[in-house]
Amino acid sequence: MQRRTFLATLPAASLLAAPAPGDPIFPYGAVYFRKSNPPEEDWAKDHKQAAQLGINNFRHWFMWSAIEVAPGKFDWRDYDRMFELAAENGIKVTVSEMITAAPEWAYDQFSHARYLASDGTRTDSSISGSSATGGFPGLCLDNEDARERAGAFLTALVNRYKDHPAMWAWDLWNEHAWPGGAPPKMLCYCDATQQKFRAWLQKKYGTLDALGKAWYRYSYADWANVHPPRSLGGYPESLDWLEFRTDNMFRLHQWRVDLVRGLDKRNRVTAHGIASTLEGLPASANNDWRSAAQVDSWGLTWVASRKGSELWKQFHALDLTRAGSRGKPFWHAEAQAGPLWMQPQVIGRPREDGRISEDKDVRLWNLISMAGGATGILYPRWRPLLDGPLFGAFGPMGMDGSVTPRAEMAGKVAKWANANKDLWRSRPVRGDVGIAFVPEAEVFNFVQQNGSTKHYAESARGAYQAFFDSHIQPDFVHLDDIAQYPLVYLPYPIHLTAASARKLETYVRNGGILVSEGCPGYFGEHGKVGTRQPNFGLDTLFGARESYVEFTPDLLEKLTLQVHGKPIGGRYFLQQFALAGGKQAGAYAGNAIAAVEHTAGIGRTLLIGTFPGASYFLHHSPDTRAFFAGLLPWAGVKQRLTINDPTLQARLHTGPGGTYLWVVNPGRAPRTATVTLATNFKTATELWQSGVAAPKLLNNQLQLTIQDRNAAVIRLE
Repeated sequence: MQRRTFLATLPAASLLAAPAPGDPIFPYGAVYFRKSNPPEEDWAKDHKQAAQLGINNFRHWFMWSAIEVAPGKFDWRDYDRMFELAAENGIKVTVSEMITAAPEWAYDQFSHARYLASDGTRTDSSISGSSATGGFPGLCLDNEDARERAGAFLTALVNRYKDHPAMWAWDLWNEHAWPGGAPPKMLCYCDATQQKFRAWLQKKYGTLDALGKAWYRYSYADWANVHPPRSLGGYPESLDWLEFRTDNMFRLHQWRVDLVRGLDKRNRVTAHGIASTLEGLPASANNDWRSAAQVDSWGLTWVASRKGSELWKQFHALDLTRAGSRGKPFWHAEAQAGPLWMQPQVIGRPREDGRISEDKDVRLWNLISMAGGATGILYPRWRPLLDGPLFGAFGPMGMDGSVTPRAEMAGKVAKWANANKDLWRSRPVRGDVGIAFVPEAEVFNFVQQNGSTKHYAESARGAYQAFFDSHIQPDFVHLDDIAQYPLVYLPYPIHLTAASARKLETYVRNGGILVSEGCPGYFGEHGKVGTRQPNFGLDTLFGARESYVEFTPDLLEKLTLQVHGKPIGGRYFLQQFALAGGKQAGAYAGNAIAAVEHTAGIGRTLLIGTFPGASYFLHHSPDTRAFFAGLLPWAGVKQRLTINDPTLQARLHTGPGGTYLWVVNPGRAPRTATVTLATNFKTATELWQSGVAAPKLLNNQLQLTIQDRNAAVIRLE
């Protein structure tokens, strides 16, 4: 059979360009100034101390509410001082624009622009938990007069600092935190947003009559009769409302980008999210691919104390951000370097699970980010906040500004990173397998499960974990990019558009190998169930037709089946098949067909009638893990590397800077392991660890020791 050749490494265009003169090789630092913190008398000392430790980048929150103190009256004093101190100490400045903190006077002047929730409540100015400063969550910028005023502030901000010698980057819309929300409280229902929603619908449907038929509302007499739904269900009006909210968020972000780029042609425009695309798309418009496409570089906030310190979690967040960046450089914009106290995310979790951070934790988290491909690291704080619910949190320095062992470790990593410039000219290789991201499936889970995306997120993350636990590098991949991978896994595809179904079909017929979980495209355009399953003609692609189905997630938490003659787990729904050109590859108890293999064009498919990814997420069955690992040899894909120690994780980087192997040890004792590589190398040189035996390389096998909560960084030649 003729097979396509798939790229194994990133294209040259994706490599990080050399820094401009005066730029840091590896940006490393923290958020420093948030108006109320740190104390003014310590500013000069803190900057000098940070520079001595190796810090080369400070990010500051430039909050509209703290600067435009009255209409047209700006107080730049404290912010000017930040730039002066940065320049004196050789530190670059990242400006985090915060028009999401509107001035107190603006809440009254533009009272019609206060967010109006689906429950009828209006938002008032509140103090942020991340800064003792009022003005959050800002105003609804669908109101043109409020947006014009916010734009005037951004214009003044950019013009004031764009030519300053310490200026480095504009960080837009902190964490892309669109406050759309979920039932019973969603935003925004103000008149301006409703008008923009109607215009969006008119562009999509053309006529009011066409909209009424699509929405099953047959008595619209005027566009003014059209309103967004205030509760959600699996209907076109809900799907359209959520799609509009996402499009609208990216329209407002593009407005920020265009404004800044129009005024400043020299400095980079960046942004960062929270690696929440797999769960936060419907409620918060989180979409790493769309966000990264609008800026020069993308990034993430990720702190173990809020998410959990299991190794796969941070790696999956990095991999998601890297995938969305599509080869652009990305940074760990907010990484943990201090404790988190008294917050609901930590209650009941062990002390060691990120709650009380130590210097070795800082080292480990940094090295994981680097192994995952981050080319810059900043902390949410340099010094901890002194007030509010996040007092004392996240920063490497002491509450009094003293240097802690955590800060010393941060400085050690910063100096090492900037002394090894070739490392950052190489990037993580393309993964062994792609896990396809299908936004409409996640959105449909949200409307069907009353504001929850748990089914989608656990299916995708469970598949990721299953590959990860076998030292297989899984990459998340947008449907537009699946042709880059010889093997693609499709999690929870219960809702597909016709366009997505055609992309999957084209991928297979052109030589790709597709493994799909159950009910692909069961709900089609506008969320309507297809009368023949799989939907959209995918029965021909998979060589199977549905003979029976159960949507009983509460009864199927321990579902078992056999695929390729071996037991695996399923979850959520159960779909049985009759053969329609394919061959049986699996069965449920009682011998009903549970999986079907087929060929189409020059590609292959495997359709499984339930959700093994979600099962692995819940149960971590060795049998299910073995099934995922077995997909590579079944598909003829050669695994890049293996390790004889399941507690470790490795990543391979390659590019103009050379080839590097990163091996991470999250444990609290040193580990000695053997890494088997798919390619032979002649020499191996340790770049980071000291006091360990030199790695031993024989053909394609590397023996090495990794210290506790540390990583080996090996140059291979």
